[in-house]
Amino acid sequence: MKMMKSPFLAAALFAATLALPAHAQDTMKKDTAVKPAAGPSQAVLDTWNDVGRKLIAMAEDFPEDKYDFKPTPAQRSFAEQLLHAANANYFFTNPAMGKAMPPEEDPKRDQFKTKADIVAFVKKAFADGAAAIKAKGDKGMSDLLVDPFAHQQVRVYDMAYGFIEHSGEHYGQLVVYYRLSGLVPPESRPKK
Repeated sequence: MKMMKSPFLAAALFAATLALPAHAQDTMKKDTAVKPAAGPSQAVLDTWNDVGRKLIAMAEDFPEDKYDFKPTPAQRSFAEQLLHAANANYFFTNPAMGKAMPPEEDPKRDQFKTKADIVAFVKKAFADGAAAIKAKGDKGMSDLLVDPFAHQQVRVYDMAYGFIEHSGEHYGQLVVYYRLSGLVPPESRPKK
């Protein structure tokens, strides 16, 4: 019996071969219970910790001799960006925990002499925010706070997400600092 030499048949057989593992995965997914959604505080906490992890990784990774690098004289240095992003967290954490607002928006660079000082501050700021989110729990996510910048009542989770987004903006800016320094940010490196 002669075998038919059809490019269409060969392509169809190849596609069918590739589809088998995908079909097996789909069947397995259907047989596995769907994970339940995270509770409100856990969802906020996971997102908070994720952006914190990224900024901490950058703080630890960026060379100390480049910490005062600025793309232009009018911009913050790499170190000042980290200090600003980390300190901003206290505009969420402090009211969430019933404490007074931080005295300043941007800590002075000369208060943090070394890379280690800045790394420690960034870690603490995200850890304190995570502790506040945990302390609030699911029920506390709907508590009302006063947004210090808008002078408006907001829910805890809305305020937390606002500062998560703020940290994400600074993460994006710091990616540019990496690229302008000829470096690859930790999140953009191939995963091991």
